[in-house]
Amino acid sequence: MAAGILTRLRQRCRASVPAFPDVTAFAWIGSVIRAATPHDLPGVLELWGRTGLPPGATDDVDALARLLATDPGALLVAEREGRVVGALIASWDGWRGGMYRLAVAPEDRRRGVGRQLVSAGEARLRAFGARRIAAPLDASEPGAVAFWRAVGYVAQEGQARFVKTVG
Repeated sequence: MAAGILTRLRQRCRASVPAFPDVTAFAWIGSVIRAATPHDLPGVLELWGRTGLPPGATDDVDALARLLATDPGALLVAEREGRVVGALIASWDGWRGGMYRLAVAPEDRRRGVGRQLVSAGEARLRAFGARRIAAPLDASEPGAVAFWRAVGYVAQEGQARFVKTVG
């Protein structure tokens, strides 16, 4: 019985997922921000590896495919000439938004790709009704801290993030 309720709830949630904003609003010279497809997943993983993001417990094709299945549009990619040059997870948990795993190819940095990904993520989360968006990051990375401050985010003093790998 509970499984039936969960199935119906998931179907209703998927049906209420807002469409990704018009990608033309997030285009820049020769590139576009769009929702990822299963075809993009190897490129996203390769990008994360090239940019030095520390590997996470969910950095594999299966985990990203589950993300796409449960939260369509959550994984955004910046694409140019058929290759992934940026990625961001903009996820909605029903209460608030979260931005995770922002990465931009080293050769494409300082060209607005990260800002465009964040803008697209914010638009997606606002469409869900988000009033608060969190962007957890490694505070020991000065470039990451400076970037998030530059796009209008502030560090929450006195906050800690606790993580447990369960699988």
